[in-house]
Amino acid sequence: QVQLVESGGGLVQDGGSLRLSCAASASIFSRSAMGWYRQAPGKQRELVATITSGGITNYADSVKGRFTISRDNAKNTVYLQMNSLKPEDTAVYYCNAKVATIPIRIYWGQGTQVTVSS
Repeated sequence: QVQLVESGGGLVQDGGSLRLSCAASASIFSRSAMGWYRQAPGKQRELVATITSGGITNYADSVKGRFTISRDNAKNTVYLQMNSLKPEDTAVYYCNAKVATIPIRIYWGQGTQVTVSS
């Protein structure tokens, strides 16, 4: 069974930092593009950052220069380092895996809450 397990969320003050982790099943990780998405109350889920199996990254404009996505293939884990956090970053953050199969398979983690207080 494929699992994505997020950790690292919490409460932080405006301007603070957090690092999210997502541990994925070894059976899929090396073949997957990994991503972080977030969903604030009353809003749609939105892309935060992605990283391909080859390490190519992509970021939402709202987080460029503040957030960094990375992956450790030896640990089957993807990270999201979040710096200079703002209250508008408050959301549930979800880990996502897109597995390079035909058809593509997509998996989601259970989500971790990030709250930034002003």
